[in-house]
Amino acid sequence: MSDTVPFTVPTPRKIRVTELLLRDAHQSLLATRMRLDDMLPICEALDDVGYWSLEVWGGATFDSCLRFLGEDPWVRLRELKKVLPKTPLQMLLRGQNILGYRHYADDVVRRFVDKSIEYGMDIFRTFDALNDPWNLETAIKAVLAGGAHAQGTICYTVSPVHTLEKFVQLGRDLESMGCQTIVVKDMAALLCPVPAFQLVRALKEEVSVPVHVHTHATTGVAAMVLMRSVDAGADGVDTAISALSLGAGHVPTESFVEAFAGTPFDTGLDQKAMIPIAEYVRKIRPKYAEFESSFSGADPRIFISQIPGGMLSNMESQLKQQGCLHRIDEVLEEVPRVRAEMGYIPLVTPTSQIVGTQAVLNVMMGERYKTVSRESRDIFAGRYGRTPEPVDPVIQKKVLGDEQPITCRPADLIPNEFEKLTAEIADRTTDEDQVLSYALFPPVWEKFWKEKTEPKAAAPAAPAAAPAAAAPVAEAPAVAPVAANPGRPATALAPGSRVVLGLTVEGKSYEAAVEVIEP
Repeated sequence: MSDTVPFTVPTPRKIRVTELLLRDAHQSLLATRMRLDDMLPICEALDDVGYWSLEVWGGATFDSCLRFLGEDPWVRLRELKKVLPKTPLQMLLRGQNILGYRHYADDVVRRFVDKSIEYGMDIFRTFDALNDPWNLETAIKAVLAGGAHAQGTICYTVSPVHTLEKFVQLGRDLESMGCQTIVVKDMAALLCPVPAFQLVRALKEEVSVPVHVHTHATTGVAAMVLMRSVDAGADGVDTAISALSLGAGHVPTESFVEAFAGTPFDTGLDQKAMIPIAEYVRKIRPKYAEFESSFSGADPRIFISQIPGGMLSNMESQLKQQGCLHRIDEVLEEVPRVRAEMGYIPLVTPTSQIVGTQAVLNVMMGERYKTVSRESRDIFAGRYGRTPEPVDPVIQKKVLGDEQPITCRPADLIPNEFEKLTAEIADRTTDEDQVLSYALFPPVWEKFWKEKTEPKAAAPAAPAAAPAAAAPVAEAPAVAPVAANPGRPATALAPGSRVVLGLTVEGKSYEAAVEVIEP
């Protein structure tokens, strides 16, 4: 496989376009807050454009519907399918993580895929944060068994161990698992034009299925990446309508379409049909102003730090809560060390949050790995799967003590849990879709279901008198607070004590449990 990059004329072909407006575009720029009511009016126009697919679900949308919007994500999928009958619907699926932040039992993964197909999903872009095929097997088999399209994902990243050969081998593995297309997913905008050409061309030489490319505009080279990917033989690309593009988002759809109009790579899409879509989005976008990302340009510094924007904002938030924002440079220096010690894991949900949180803890606690998040511990224990390179054995010993890491597929150790989950909420509902929502986000679903089914109490005639002291939240975990003394490490935590950090990442709120280990 040659490393040269000739500027030769590629084979003519119609380039497929996946429109990201209804999922990744608003996840990247509006904190995943776009409501179904604002999607439905433009769906007929979207359906008439002729896109290869419309990404409408998955990623953070499921969580955001339940947590912030009071919407049922299953209703969203069904309603979108009704008004988008001609264009295949696509979702982003986190393999064994489904759409949550842990591994789920195989029976839950299969049920989730089956229900998604039943409600109208056509294409499943399935990825794993570690690029571990073990974590993709069950989901891909379920997609194929249900008659849907399985798109296997290569999460692109840059490190001393991520070579062209390893990416291509993953492509071969995905094809052998039955994937009908393969996508290069550049979630952190680290892919540059020449590496994009090399990777796409190598994949086209080694696999027989179509290759698509997904990148973000964050570092300013996305349009060049897509251009060189087409030169190398890419069959499809992801773009977003211009009114919700660029910044931390994506290449504008209209710009890409125009760039290839009248060429042997014409997309076949009518840019005039996109004008009312863009006009509509421009009108509704101000409704979401409070959720707008402050980042609107390009930040090439990410090539050096390799830290996605959402991960950076999360670390800044954690440090600000502790009054230690002035220590951000220390944390930024700590991130690559933690990532290397965790086997150079790619920085994508949930691993970006895991690495970022651990870097903050290492700096704040005054001693590296004195305080360890539960998720970090699981990385070192092998519970997330096989890391690109073995984890640092010294750090692993410090984190795990005498515990032996697992060496099998993590999900093999998780017993079937769907029936158990069904029984847990049987007093409220036995609907399979609601059981799946509960499985992914138990406390969030509990709140959502209560608000959906219980009548709202009438407002009191007069404000109730404030109690002398606030009562503790029922069944709240006993945790030790993190010291918030700027510039001084938090040392009051005893070994074995637990801390729960509240995190918000790109509109997604969740808790990370951490524990203090022996030095």
